[in-house]
Order: sequence, then C-alpha cells, then structure tokens
Amino acid sequence: MADVTAELPVPGATLHYKMRGEGPLLLLVQGGDGDADGMDALADQLIDSYTVLSYDRRGLSRSPVSDRSAPVSMSTHSEDAARLLAAVTDEPALVFGASLGAVLGLDLISRHPGQVGLLVAHEPPLPGLLPEPERGQGIRDQEEVEELYRRRGIAAAMQKFVALAGLSFDDREPDVSVPQPRPERMANLELFLSRDAPAVHRYQLDRSALQEVAARIVPAAGGNTEAFPGRCAQGLASELGRPLAEFPGGHSGFMMRPRAFGARLRAVLAAGGSG
Repeated sequence: MADVTAELPVPGATLHYKMRGEGPLLLLVQGGDGDADGMDALADQLIDSYTVLSYDRRGLSRSPVSDRSAPVSMSTHSEDAARLLAAVTDEPALVFGASLGAVLGLDLISRHPGQVGLLVAHEPPLPGLLPEPERGQGIRDQEEVEELYRRRGIAAAMQKFVALAGLSFDDREPDVSVPQPRPERMANLELFLSRDAPAVHRYQLDRSALQEVAARIVPAAGGNTEAFPGRCAQGLASELGRPLAEFPGGHSGFMMRPRAFGARLRAVLAAGGSG
C-alpha cells in the first residue's frame, strides 16, 4: 500500500497516525514522550512484511487535545488505540508496545480482546507485577520521579527515570546515533511527566481479563532483567504462566538496536507467541 499519513478525531483529541508497508497490520506503541516517529527505526525493519501503524498519543506532537489539563487514564489511551484500529481495519491486529506502550497494550487487549490477535508487551513498568518488598520500592521510585518533576523540573525527573529504567545509550548498533531532541520534545516530556507517568502509576491490571487472553500475550524484556522494567516483565510472565521472550538491548532496544530487535520481533510474531 502507499504510505498513509492522516488524522483521526476522537473524543477530546485528534490523533495523528501513519501507516506504511505491506502485509498484516502491526501497531507499534512507544512509551514515555515518544511519538509515531520514534518507532521509525524499528518500522524500517518490518515494512516489507507488515503494514506498520504508529501514532502520536493524545497531546503529543501532532495529536492536539481540547484541554491539556484534563486528566488522562490508561483506559483513555487504550480507547484511543481501539478507535484507531477500528478506523483502519476490521481484523484483529498485531500489537507491539514498549514501556507505557506495553501497559496500553495490556489494557487494550483486556478491554477489546477481539481487536488484538497478538500482543508483545515489552517491559511494562507496573510495580503491581512485583512481589514485596520490590513492589513497594517500585511504587516509591515512580512517585519520586513525579515529585522530582514537580520540585526540580524535567532534567532531574528524567535523570531518575533513566536510572530506574536501566537505560544505556552506549548499547547500540554501530550506525545508530543517539536521537537528537526535536523542538516539541520539552512539551512532550512535560505532558508525559505531569499526566501519562502518573496514569501508569495509578493503573491496575484487570487480571481476570488478562488470564482469558494469556495465550495471545508475549511478555518481553531486554537483556537487563535486573532493572525495574525488566523485573516487571518477568512478573508479567509469571502472572500469565507464559515464557519471557528476550529481546536485544535494554528498555529502548527497539531504538538503539533496531535491526536485531526487528529480527527478533519478526520471529516472535511468526511463532504466534509460542517462541
């Protein structure tokens, strides 16, 4: 198909999205302040086999909202994703979600199981998936990120966030450069830290709904499974009784090691979640 760039009106916002490639529909959902373009490096590895769909979450970059101060929950985001999928396909889609995008994917498949054929949930940062005392520490760490933002601003909060996620920008493929901030980055970070990160912090999994679709969920993690998001992915695998799929790189492996990450994602999708 020809590349498509379009906008979809949804309640309280307009979603900017893009599709390119040929084959089964694959929705890529980034976390943090990442917009549709943040998945480009990974999408480049997949568009010969999949129709890759990505979008700016409401409020980010090119997806304006009618009220930036309006509270947002993870269900708000998953309903946006459900509306977007309904607008472009009437078949179950493949979904890859990273970080907050993995949490969004888990809520999406819980609420709209018929729209998701397979979900690869890469390192969802949900402390509720951890045993105590790790759970309590994870909650405190997330609260500290939000408190640092309120007291000291974006830089201090993101320093704590990077440490918590175990991010390393040195672990990358030779021709991959660290992404350079774009003009909209500060506004996106402010929205993430003030609205979306707290939404993740407040989110409670629908465990019974997830058990019903567990066979269509692939818990995934990068190489650093000692970092908080990696431990959460292990917790999700244990919760669902599913194997943990290991991916190259760490929390941002899809950006820093896109070729190896894309090859691994192809294999996982081809296996239908069984390997």
